[in-house]
Amino acid sequence: MTQHEALMRETLCLAGQGRGRVSPRPLVGSLVVRDGAIVGRGFYHEPEPTHAEVWALREAGHRARGATLYVNLEPCSHYGRTPPCTEAIIAAGIQRVVASIRDPNPQVNGRGFARLRAAGIEVLTDVLPVEGTQLNEVFIINQLERRPFVHLKLATSLDGRIATRTGASQWVTGAAARAAGQELRHRYDAIAVGTGTVLADNPQLTDRTGQYRHRPLVRVVFDSARVRLPLTAHLVQTARVCPTWLVTVVSPQRLEDLSRLEQYGVRIFYVEADAQGRPQLPAALNQLFAEGIASLLVEGGSTLAGAFVDARLVDKITCFLAPRIIGGGGLNAIGGRVRPRSKKP
Repeated sequence: MTQHEALMRETLCLAGQGRGRVSPRPLVGSLVVRDGAIVGRGFYHEPEPTHAEVWALREAGHRARGATLYVNLEPCSHYGRTPPCTEAIIAAGIQRVVASIRDPNPQVNGRGFARLRAAGIEVLTDVLPVEGTQLNEVFIINQLERRPFVHLKLATSLDGRIATRTGASQWVTGAAARAAGQELRHRYDAIAVGTGTVLADNPQLTDRTGQYRHRPLVRVVFDSARVRLPLTAHLVQTARVCPTWLVTVVSPQRLEDLSRLEQYGVRIFYVEADAQGRPQLPAALNQLFAEGIASLLVEGGSTLAGAFVDARLVDKITCFLAPRIIGGGGLNAIGGRVRPRSKKP
């Protein structure tokens, strides 16, 4: 591993400290290095709008002149909530900038690097680009596809079942998997389930890590025109404390039921129905994105997972496997259309 890679790895770790604290903005860390020693560190975190590079430059002070600045994402070159980071870097007298990836934001996207080079600063890019892309996978999908990043989380038996034939499904996996699942929830803006999961498990869908997050975790329930979400559900009863959103289709005969849900604090989103009478997922994601949801963790159940897979809207899958067999009649982890096996060449 080269010195640049070693320092970039440390920069990425620093950026990761912003998880749960920056959405919908990217995870960014920065180091100022002079004569082989780190003299400044910084990472972006809300509610303070100051960018990672500026934090690092402030800590470095006069030692930044002639130094190298490491940053995992291209420095911004436009005015937003703060002045451009490129101007702060130039003013500090930085000699070289080492970056992992280009910022896909159309307002930046190469302009930051160009501005630094025009000011006579050496710019080295693509240092650990795979790791840099993985760290900001949510932000990249947001910028390129203008929708939330969708992460499908599954907890299954060895034979790919998430429940028995009677519907028993809670705690398929063990304590370690549940703790890891909580860590996932902490990293996401919203968590989604179908109404079937609510009826079967009556879940809480909360972030119980105890870690700071600058926005509450939003619970999103996908329902059909039948509107099966009951008023007695835990998600409904706690909607005024923990945000609960219902995504459904317009159903004139169910407007009274929907009105009752709203009285409990549930927020209703209407989208057009698909062929099965369920909300069209692309339209639903567009509405969630417009409300500031940058990342969505889909936790259940089989029908909803299958719908996202069928719509080709899953960006990442995490599967926890339990060392057990449920057997025939158990509920498959992913429902949806039957997918024929590919023919061998």
